[in-house]
Amino acid sequence: MRKVLTFGLATALAFAACSRPEPGTLQAAAAALGTSDLKSIEYSGSGKWFQFGQAPNPTLPWPAFDVSSFTAAINYEDPAARVQMERIQVVEPDRARPAPVQQRPVQIVSGPYAWNMAAPAGAAPGTPAAPQPQPAAVEERTMEIWTTPHGFIKAAVANNATSQTAAGGSEVSFTLDGKHRYVGQINAQNQVERVRTWIDNAVLGDTPVEITYSDYRDFGGVRFPGRIVRTQGGHPVLDLTVSAVTANRPVVIDVPGQVRSFTSPPVTVTVEKLADGVYFLKGGSHHSVAVAELDHIVVVEAPQDEARSLAVIEKVKQTIPNKPIRYVVNTHAHFDHSGGLRTYVAEGATVVTHQMNRPYYEQAWASPRTITPDTLAKANKPATFETFTDKHVLTDGRRAIEIHRIAGSGHNDAFAMVYLPVEKILIEVDAWAPLAPNAPPPSATSPFAVNLYDNIRRLELDVRRVAALHGPGVAPMADLQSAVGQVTGTR
Repeated sequence: MRKVLTFGLATALAFAACSRPEPGTLQAAAAALGTSDLKSIEYSGSGKWFQFGQAPNPTLPWPAFDVSSFTAAINYEDPAARVQMERIQVVEPDRARPAPVQQRPVQIVSGPYAWNMAAPAGAAPGTPAAPQPQPAAVEERTMEIWTTPHGFIKAAVANNATSQTAAGGSEVSFTLDGKHRYVGQINAQNQVERVRTWIDNAVLGDTPVEITYSDYRDFGGVRFPGRIVRTQGGHPVLDLTVSAVTANRPVVIDVPGQVRSFTSPPVTVTVEKLADGVYFLKGGSHHSVAVAELDHIVVVEAPQDEARSLAVIEKVKQTIPNKPIRYVVNTHAHFDHSGGLRTYVAEGATVVTHQMNRPYYEQAWASPRTITPDTLAKANKPATFETFTDKHVLTDGRRAIEIHRIAGSGHNDAFAMVYLPVEKILIEVDAWAPLAPNAPPPSATSPFAVNLYDNIRRLELDVRRVAALHGPGVAPMADLQSAVGQVTGTR
């Protein structure tokens, strides 16, 4: 039977009583890493970053970016952190995407506040960066503080960690804020070599995060790993080679007033009638479409999260009363377009999606949801699916709703668009979005838009209007033709 110890006051007494604690223990790691004297740390390096939730295929890892510069500055006392990097997406020769551009994100968290430093969306080039509140990012960015080697030791000592001997060292675990569990592995060299925790995600539920640390060495008097690999949801999200570390450099992060006073606005949904029984449900950055059949409703797309889906469902019921939502059509598995699906399943709807997506959703939705239980977790209903490979038709004998695969897109391999043949309306997302009023045209034609237009021609669809589920909304087909050079013949 493995020995289990509890750390709290006993830990503090052990530190005072034992000048040389047993190797591989929490006390020994704290002494070796010097955590009691460490108030802040800054580390930098280069490597790879991966875009979580945006895999181009439900069986593939998150897409990779080359990171030429990465710096994290952490204040353990506040707690607060600032992460800055320069990155550019890795080009995949067999996947046509828009030309990659250099990105320089600045992501900050301080206590219960998170924000980015960035120019406002749609701002002209050269517009100065300003604080952009990101309240949904607090959980993840706080996790990144307490999963650093020194942060983990500090949090373990402060939160009555338990420890058990394991693999020549010890496994240390504790819980923060009553719901986030952390488990770390300390080896015989008194190094934190792995930390695991779980954060909430609308698609994956209790999402596993695992960070491995290796190649510990002395960085100017600070023991720190030379390599950091972080996985999230089973795939890497960061692979960093550390080049410099500085301890106790002042990390002062003041919360801007507009961040401190920011309140997330309520989720709103506005309705635009596109045709008899066809309604465009607009709001924020992601939209949906509802189509009334004789005795039921079909909703196209359930983006973002449960809050968005609940608001859309309520608006649909007001707009098309006395009919159940029987189907929800999912265009692809990217998290910003699938995060609200489970809410429709709880409502009793069948998910219509490409066959490649079904096993992914079934596996993801089987995961525990203890951090933030959603309506489906509470209802405990099984999900039902209708899947397709190339084409699927939903009909009540009067109106047909055609679902077509968007073949050959560099954006996603299990990608769908919806066509209403009577109304001659195409519903799509992430392939093309009309420009906002007075917005300058892009400098280059998007290969996603070209591919969409080629699919429309291949399928011989008579499209008069395009309901794009990003951007300002519905536009005439001529705008898409112009975007891909078909009106002027320049393509």
